[in-house]
Amino acid sequence: MTNEALQNLINSWISELEFTEEESQFLNITVKPEQLHQLMSQLKTDKETSFDYLFCLTGVDWNPELGVVYHLESTTHRHIVVVKVKTADRENPTLDTVCDIWATAEFHEREVFDFFGIKFNNHPNLKRLFLTEEWSGYPLRKDYVDEVNMVIK
Repeated sequence: MTNEALQNLINSWISELEFTEEESQFLNITVKPEQLHQLMSQLKTDKETSFDYLFCLTGVDWNPELGVVYHLESTTHRHIVVVKVKTADRENPTLDTVCDIWATAEFHEREVFDFFGIKFNNHPNLKRLFLTEEWSGYPLRKDYVDEVNMVIK
C-alpha cells in the first residue's frame, strides 16, 4: 500500500489528523492526545494496516510541549508509519497507554515516564525504571537543572 492510500484509509477512521512525509519514506501522523488510543488500536487491528510491531517509542521535549513518537511496522504488509502526539499540559503531562495494544510498550512507557515525566493512563505498573523513586525531576526535559553534574561552558 502506498503512503497516499494508507493516509486515505487512516483519514477515513479519524478526522483532524495531520499527515506529512517529512523527507522520509514513512508516513508521519500527528494525532491529538484524546484520539491516540483509538488510532493506535485501529492501526493494529484493521486487516488493511495490521501494524503488529511497535519497534520504537520515544519521549520528546519539543519545548514547550512534551510528546511521544511511536514507530510502527506491519510485518504482514511491509509498511511503516510514525505517529506523533503532544501532551496537552507540560506541568501534568498525560497520555493513554498503548501497552494494552503492544505489550512491549510497557517498558518503553516506563522509560518515558522516568526521564520526561509523562504519565500513561491505565498503565499496569507505571513507576520509575532506571532512576530511584527519590530522584527529583525528569533529566531529559530541556528545562531540567542538574545541580550536581554542572557543565561549565
